[in-house]
Amino acid sequence: SLLQAARLLVQADVAQAYFGLRALDAEGRAAQAGVQTWRDTLRLTEQRWRAGSLPEQAVLRLQAELAGSQAEAAALQRRRTELQHALAVLLGEAASAFTLAEAGTGAEAVANVSAGAGTTTLGPTRPAARLAALPPVPAGLPSEMLARRPDVAAAQQAWAAAQARAGEARAAWWPSLALTVSGGQASPGLADLLQAGTRAWGLGALLALPVFDGGRREAGIQLADATTQAAHASYRSQILLAFKDVEDQLTALVSLAEQVRWQAQAEGLAARALVLAESRVRQGLASQLDLLDAQRSALRGLRLHLQAQAAQAQGTVALIKALGGGWGAPGEG
Repeated sequence: SLLQAARLLVQADVAQAYFGLRALDAEGRAAQAGVQTWRDTLRLTEQRWRAGSLPEQAVLRLQAELAGSQAEAAALQRRRTELQHALAVLLGEAASAFTLAEAGTGAEAVANVSAGAGTTTLGPTRPAARLAALPPVPAGLPSEMLARRPDVAAAQQAWAAAQARAGEARAAWWPSLALTVSGGQASPGLADLLQAGTRAWGLGALLALPVFDGGRREAGIQLADATTQAAHASYRSQILLAFKDVEDQLTALVSLAEQVRWQAQAEGLAARALVLAESRVRQGLASQLDLLDAQRSALRGLRLHLQAQAAQAQGTVALIKALGGGWGAPGEG
């Protein structure tokens, strides 16, 4: 069971690290798109400043925004490197030699989805704010599947072992002798035990029997019983903990699904506001600063949506871990 516990822990850590990496890939693409947006906006703003139509303050603010975006992109890359090294350790690889290519670095990494689906463009293209589809949690999962959890199985085995030791202690208390001889007659040993005053059984021989050992074996029985009760209490506590873990993860997944839904809606609204801001700037009805605010809001909505999706993916892994691995029946892997 210790091996099973270690295997389940490593598998869950690997899955969560992988989902974290993929979320950072998507968030990093969003950050790079933001950097490119600030660069484009800064170039246009500098042209207008040189022409005398904008104050230098607008240029300085955009330069600050660009520097901040580049710092965020660098921080995301650092976090990705750290997580990649952690994944390498979990897989038994040397961190310096292990590389996991970023997902969606080709044309599939960017998509222009309709505004009704909650996305729009940041510059020419924008990273798709979607991670891998998660397996749905099926209805009617039996509680018996928790018995395969390594901690529950170990507690159950400890209880069974304690019961076996208690049985051995009781067996050692009972005198061991033959009751009958040939012909079905009572054995001499039985007669001697029942007639303790005879010459064949002196006081020393009588006291050597398990029944008359001064309570040593009785104390052993009591100790074994206490150990059995403690093991049973530990087993019961482990079962309750398993149910609590599952309930916690199911509740968290419900909340995360709600969070993802609202973040998707917020991202869509911010993206539509960006489209309107771009249009108003082109028509001369809004300033570059208005567009800057809309861009910042759209990028923030995108990244929060990605972070919520990553938390939902990692929460699904945590539920699978709490169930002992997968949605299969108790006898399945």
